Amino acid sequence: MLTQIKHLAQKLAPRLVEIRRHLHSHPELSGQEYQTAAYVAGVLSSSGLQVQEMVGKTGVVAELHGQGEDPRRLAIRTDLDALPIQEQTNLEFASRKPGIMHACGHDIHTTVGLGTAMILAQIADDLPGSHRFLFQPAEETAQGARWMIEDNVMTDVSAILSVHAFPSIMAGNIGIRHGVLTAAADDLEIIILGESGHGARPHEAIDAVWIAAQVITTLQQAISRTQNPLRPVVLTIGQIHGGRAPNVIADQVRLQGTVRSLHPDTHAELPAWIEKIVASVCQSYGARYEMNYRRGVPSVVNNPALTQLVEASALDAWGSDRIDILPEASLGAEDFALYLQHAPGMMFRLGVGKPQGPNYPLHHPKFEVDESAIITGVITLAYAAYQFWRQPICYPTHHLVSPSSQ
Repeated sequence: MLTQIKHLAQKLAPRLVEIRRHLHSHPELSGQEYQTAAYVAGVLSSSGLQVQEMVGKTGVVAELHGQGEDPRRLAIRTDLDALPIQEQTNLEFASRKPGIMHACGHDIHTTVGLGTAMILAQIADDLPGSHRFLFQPAEETAQGARWMIEDNVMTDVSAILSVHAFPSIMAGNIGIRHGVLTAAADDLEIIILGESGHGARPHEAIDAVWIAAQVITTLQQAISRTQNPLRPVVLTIGQIHGGRAPNVIADQVRLQGTVRSLHPDTHAELPAWIEKIVASVCQSYGARYEMNYRRGVPSVVNNPALTQLVEASALDAWGSDRIDILPEASLGAEDFALYLQHAPGMMFRLGVGKPQGPNYPLHHPKFEVDESAIITGVITLAYAAYQFWRQPICYPTHHLVSPSSQ
């Protein structure tokens, strides 16, 4: 069957490159993937799958029914959305939409998902159970998985697989991470409330800008002195808004940022730890504060059995020299983690690095991929899906993971 899957993938290769370039040229932002979804639905329908559009607002779901009586259902999830970045690649098929770019590889992910569906549709007679393909919107804003789940896409799903492009891994290689793959990511808003005054008489005011600077500095210093260095925490303030005029002391500053962590105990304690520091700084200088801490997405924790399944499938397909066992988790986040509250799952890394380089990181305006990675991803995912049905493990549909435990 591996030989047949490889043969089918090679026949599809020109079409898949064409699909990827179309997607790359026509990116759409999170929650606005209307044309992308319609295009994806058309490809799936022409391949014989049962397709439902407008799932999870702008997502697409496709069903492929096997010919056997295995009651399990395997889901395969990829994402559709692009980023608000002005592309600087000079590719012939570069984005045609100013200020929007597929800079995170979601065009590759979608193409791999489509290619996998097209191949499995051609070998459906050899599949004893059903597949559900999830083409999810709004991954970049960490909203799309929730939208899809609210529309019941995880009903009767026994296990779920996914893929993410990785430019630091060379094209042709597969990255496997056992256990925790990504960080829990939360959103933070801090509002410093001071009192306005003349810029020449700071002692008569409470300077919210200066106090905000003290809050930021103290938080960054406290991480290294009060958090366990073996349990990484990253706190980034990405937006600061405050002040009305250069000669007026600001009475209010809004800080907005992201908080990343890997250890569940640390994740649980972070809101109280941050607020204690903010309260202490503000009290010292007579300011007040408001703090809003919103839980975002938990860590992606790869299921051991599914990780072994994908690793074994990749080894069969490519050999050990093309399998990278990743020793460290990423502090990036993925809302794929939300699906894992409903079924066990696994996400692998797809190498897209070009041998001649330079290989720019994800979210960079010059991010490019080696398109040969598409076939590597399709074959790996399709063969892992085929092998799933030959595993004796019965994956439960009631597998739940609490967000706070990640």
